Amino acid sequence: MEVTPPIVEIIDISKSYRRGSQVVPVLKNITFFIPQGEFIALMGPSGSGKTTLLNIIAGIDRPDNGTIKVAGLDITALSESELADWRAEHVGFVFQFYNLIPVLNALENVELPLLLTGLSKKQRREHCEVALRVVGLADRMDHYPGELSGGQQQRVAIARAIVTDPTIIVADEPTGDLDRKSAEEIMELLERLNLESGKTIIMVTHDPRAAKKARTIKYLDKGVLNNDVLIEAAYKECLKT
Repeated sequence: MEVTPPIVEIIDISKSYRRGSQVVPVLKNITFFIPQGEFIALMGPSGSGKTTLLNIIAGIDRPDNGTIKVAGLDITALSESELADWRAEHVGFVFQFYNLIPVLNALENVELPLLLTGLSKKQRREHCEVALRVVGLADRMDHYPGELSGGQQQRVAIARAIVTDPTIIVADEPTGDLDRKSAEEIMELLERLNLESGKTIIMVTHDPRAAKKARTIKYLDKGVLNNDVLIEAAYKECLKT
């Protein structure tokens, strides 16, 4: 039986930040692998290194040492311009606060990543319409962010993330600014993208209800990835908060 290689390989990653003369370690020798089509939640207390790890996987930040491979490509070996081109083609971003441009309507916001491609205006519009239909906003294409609810704005952000058909989707607290009902709807959408479209999703969350939609939970504490045997206990601890 042929074994499919992981879509993301995180190998011995460490990262520190400098505060004046003090060096603060954030990630310590992190190694794990993410299969194609996985939906993984990164959990842990504030300051545990979750978002730093997500940013390194997405090519926004660089590790001090170690290797990140996505679809077999060592992104830690890329120059800044090569990394920017790679991000635009292979990574879909979903943020806590949507990051929509208020003077652009939903379709125009979704179109933004496509402006870096060679697609014609007609092709870009077709791609945007498909993405907005996928997230259930076919009837809101001409609406501006201020005319949409928080949940609808996050759906636009997800449409923008998937419009380029990226290799991976990274989501940083995608339900953190939403009420409970909207949060559940967004997580159901992400789950559907994973199950029905086979999208690989890597999500940072503090919300145990959101994490339940993921197939795998990884728990970080003080920059260290806990052993899998500790995940269940860590998850139960998150449920108390």
